[in-house]
Amino acid sequence: MIQFLPLGGADEIGASCYYLNIGGTGIILDSGVHPRKKGFESLPSFELIENLPVDFVFISHAHQDHIGALPFLVKKFPHLIIYTTRQTKEIAELTLHNASNILMEEMDTTENFIPYTHEEIDFLIDSIRTVEYNLPLEISGIRHNSTNKIKVEFYDAGHILGSAGILIIYEDIKIFYTGDINLSKQKIMDGADIPSTAVNILLTESTYGATDSSLLSNWINEQKRFALEANKILNKGGSILIPVFALGKTQELLATIHSLISKGSLTETFIYTGGLGKQISKIYDRNKFIVKRQNKNFEFSDVEQIDLYDINDVNFFNKKPGIVLASSGMMLKKTKSYELMRHWINQKDFAVFIVGYVDSETPAYQILKSNVGDKILLEQEEYIVNCSVERFYFPSHSKREELLEITKNLNPEIIVLLHGEEEAKNWLGNKMLTLKEKIKVYSAEKGRVINLL
Repeated sequence: MIQFLPLGGADEIGASCYYLNIGGTGIILDSGVHPRKKGFESLPSFELIENLPVDFVFISHAHQDHIGALPFLVKKFPHLIIYTTRQTKEIAELTLHNASNILMEEMDTTENFIPYTHEEIDFLIDSIRTVEYNLPLEISGIRHNSTNKIKVEFYDAGHILGSAGILIIYEDIKIFYTGDINLSKQKIMDGADIPSTAVNILLTESTYGATDSSLLSNWINEQKRFALEANKILNKGGSILIPVFALGKTQELLATIHSLISKGSLTETFIYTGGLGKQISKIYDRNKFIVKRQNKNFEFSDVEQIDLYDINDVNFFNKKPGIVLASSGMMLKKTKSYELMRHWINQKDFAVFIVGYVDSETPAYQILKSNVGDKILLEQEEYIVNCSVERFYFPSHSKREELLEITKNLNPEIIVLLHGEEEAKNWLGNKMLTLKEKIKVYSAEKGRVINLL
């Protein structure tokens, strides 16, 4: 028996968490929070598995929508054994402590919601077991009903440092969970690896399923367009705000900007970073010879950067213009990018560059869809957009054609579409149904059990 039950992240991007019952062994894939929700609403529905076997959790990578609820999961199931890559564990120590600080600030506004403590995070991090890519391990739960153990193998997912797709083998059944996967090269990451043999079941993300891939130009072409537009702003004395995720997008964009300046394609300028992103960059540097990546000689410590958090007056960016990499990537309220955006929006010579995925219900989306002269509403206050806004695609997820390529190569009999909105899953599902006869394609729904075998 193999049952699949989404606890979150089924038909949206956020709170990714999926339960598998394989022969009586309970496996959880990821345990994330929803970035736009607060308190209990931000968590996966752990109550759905209260009376089911729960033995192991495998974390695909350290983005908060995949790992942020892990402390709450472990509180509920303290006997859980956790596995992830060494790099994800190292990053998680930073990101979970940072998230704890944010939760503490929000505690007074979220009824009966008690966040985890820094001591609990230290204990949790110490308990995580690490795995290397392409080195299988064997597991079985307390109620496992077969003499055959379950084999688990991690593959480099090419998404961020430490990210993994996870292959699960039970008897003669192979299941592959993509996590967040990217076949294409980025500036740092070198593209995903996938199993070389066919699988029976594919659990796949669908982030860019609804995005026309002609928009997702390759990294080299897009960075040329980036340099062209950035030079226009910098040469007239303006500053550029780039909202980024502290993990992954900060490092990829910082490496891209540094490369463009080094080659003379981009005007030499001040680069502003700081906070969690700067700390994570140090982990990228420490692991440069350990993981598969491009340009192992590059180090973020060699890039001259001004600490964004040392600047108390936003008018500083008018006096010393440059490029600002600030989180969060979706400009969520109370983040640095949101704070800066409220100044940027009034500056006619400034620009906001959107470089990653943005949720349609976030401030970043409002900015993205605006033109100069438009009015937007933020926290009940009306703003007129005076700065320019540009959209660039530096994707850390696979294009939809690449997801189809992965599917063709793995040749599954059953596909479950996850981590994507309805339109994205519809496009992919319709294409996947044509790949071969008798293929089954499911659209995951939170709380709905799928009997895979």
